[in-house]
Amino acid sequence: MAACVDSSRNHATHHTASCSGTNPLCKIITRFCKPSTPNLDSSRFLNPHAYYKKVNDPRRVNPEEYSEDLIWPKIREEAAFDIRQEPMLSKFYHSTILSHTSLERALANHLALKLCNANISREALCDVFLKALLEDAEIQSAMRYDLKAVRERDPACVSYVHCFLNFKGFLACQAYRLAHKFWIQGRKVLAFLIQNQVSEVFAMDIHPGAKIGPGIVFDHGTGVVIGETTVIGKDVTIFHNVTLGGTGKAEGDRHPKIGNGVLVGAGAKVLGNVRIGDQAKIGAGSLVLKEVPPKATAVGNPARTVGSRRAHTE
Repeated sequence: MAACVDSSRNHATHHTASCSGTNPLCKIITRFCKPSTPNLDSSRFLNPHAYYKKVNDPRRVNPEEYSEDLIWPKIREEAAFDIRQEPMLSKFYHSTILSHTSLERALANHLALKLCNANISREALCDVFLKALLEDAEIQSAMRYDLKAVRERDPACVSYVHCFLNFKGFLACQAYRLAHKFWIQGRKVLAFLIQNQVSEVFAMDIHPGAKIGPGIVFDHGTGVVIGETTVIGKDVTIFHNVTLGGTGKAEGDRHPKIGNGVLVGAGAKVLGNVRIGDQAKIGAGSLVLKEVPPKATAVGNPARTVGSRRAHTE
């Protein structure tokens, strides 16, 4: 057999020519001489990122994958790949991914399974979520944008399906998007219910009245609190234990306004109706009470601006 494999590698042209007929022996040789899938080894457990780079698997990111129409087929492909690596998860992947015909149906089912309780059935939540998802193109687009953002900007995310199934920041955000839709429809009781369930299950408290743009990454997610009149732009990254809240002294429009491309570090607090400019950075543990200019970095308690990247480039 080894000789056959070596021969097929060194004389591929010869075998192609001599085995072009219907000879049964040629068919057997061709079948056994095909290159095999790389064997699994312990390196993927020691360094999974190195393994994914080494193996030509569907989880590697290519620019062509960023078409919205390709996200769902890509997730299904990754699910099938994961099943080959861990057959014991076959039932789980089938029920959450492979048994569904669209990303919207899979998300409605997955969120309903996470957020249901003894008094609210999975089926009832799934029906409500699915109806909202199918009628709202904006949520559909934002969901895909969020998936791509996490896959692209979070080094811990090894695949789209990994994010979809396991990243509570992503899941909490999609539940928020549904709650926000119900909020603006006047279905505030349902919106508050979803907010409460998200808080209990994912340890993230996002008011359904807040406005959050697409492409957001909640890295880890635990302990995030976002107030009612908060506005967050697109492509924002928020780490754990971040509060975007009020000062307790104001009513009405009382929460932060976060620009596009902003990064808010772990444990940071931004309080009051203050504006954080586009592409600004808030350092971990900072307390921000005043406006932060675009492309600036704010650190400390209370926070102070330590530099503007725009100033350095001009």
